[in-house]
Amino acid sequence: MTTDEGIVIREHRGAFDVETETSVVVCSLRSKLRKNLIYPERGDQHHTVEKVGLIRVINPVTIGDRVRISKQKDDTGAIEEVLPRRSKLSRKAPGRRRVEQIMIANADYLIIVLAVKNPTPNISMLNRLLVAAEAGTLTPVICLNKMDLWTLESPDIQKTFEDVGYRVIPTSAHTGQGIEDLRNTLASRISAISGPSGVGKTSLLNALQPGLGLKVREVSLSTGKGRHTTTYLAGHKLDAGGLVIDTPGIREFSLWDIRPEELPEMFPDLSKYLHTCKYHNCAHIHEPGCGIKDAVDQGLISPYRYKSFVELYEELKEDE
Repeated sequence: MTTDEGIVIREHRGAFDVETETSVVVCSLRSKLRKNLIYPERGDQHHTVEKVGLIRVINPVTIGDRVRISKQKDDTGAIEEVLPRRSKLSRKAPGRRRVEQIMIANADYLIIVLAVKNPTPNISMLNRLLVAAEAGTLTPVICLNKMDLWTLESPDIQKTFEDVGYRVIPTSAHTGQGIEDLRNTLASRISAISGPSGVGKTSLLNALQPGLGLKVREVSLSTGKGRHTTTYLAGHKLDAGGLVIDTPGIREFSLWDIRPEELPEMFPDLSKYLHTCKYHNCAHIHEPGCGIKDAVDQGLISPYRYKSFVELYEELKEDE
């Protein structure tokens, strides 16, 4: 038996593909990493849950993790240790238990894909992912896709979020718009690509890396919602260099381990007005003399962004 280090590039049904300097090794999870696992209550998801102090994690290993493995004579392996993470994208796992689901680890960029049309842009989901990227120390990049469907009646998402300070790349897998810009952004980096179902993530990946051949599914005509194309996490190496991690389409995303009072700092357009509030413990919702509410009234903060902030604040308060 020999040991090695590598990066987890795929997870499927409890098995992990770990890329080392010399090969890709199919690994199981070593029993010592499972020793603190407990099983969810009936009615919850059928996953094990790792208990780490007072924080529960539904998955001890995820895509992007750097791990130490032992290799067997049959060229399979076992994950012995997860090395410290420098970034992560987390959410509260679906289900009744309050547990963390780590979706991505050690990525430089979070590419958040949103379609201008078909399906209708989910601004609330976009704002949630932007906050989660901030909390997990990832650099967010907004990919505004399906620009070939853009009309004058479409919401001006690009200007709204560029005014906040986010980078926005308009793209179209159909026409090729923005593909080179996106490819250059991903080069020599570890990036995660995420967003609601049906926004065109898979088509973008196929355009970025010709020959990848990922399956594409259309948006449902009956519901107007996207269908899941990617059903498991996987990392894809690009000829331009770098690794891009594709995630299943997201339909639910609850923030994890963020206190309500921390939320304004994670909205760059709100945080710069915090010093103008009359009260130091202002919640920025009902209080008189609130500098953030005044900025919204003066058109300095997008009302849609402020609405998302209020929704998230009240959700976090309820979770407490």
